[in-house]
Amino acid sequence: MSRMVQCVVLKKEAEGLDRQPYPGELGKRVFENVSKEGWQKWLRHQTILINENRLTPVDPQHRKFLEGEMQSFFFGKGSDLPDQFKPQ
Repeated sequence: MSRMVQCVVLKKEAEGLDRQPYPGELGKRVFENVSKEGWQKWLRHQTILINENRLTPVDPQHRKFLEGEMQSFFFGKGSDLPDQFKPQ
């Protein structure tokens, strides 16, 4: 049987992640409060942020920025798309 969580993204109960997707306290909080579907929504959003802002995830400043955006996406006001992003 799947682990269920009350997903902060979907605003309903859904299948939880199989493991903590990110290290530290933020990763633990995501594991406890975000569903698999909610995590996939973040990954799509993160990809847009990386591409549009030309980020390199190995750069510590870029990682810090993405971590802040993840925090906002799941537990804050949300994470805005870059102004230059135009959906296809």
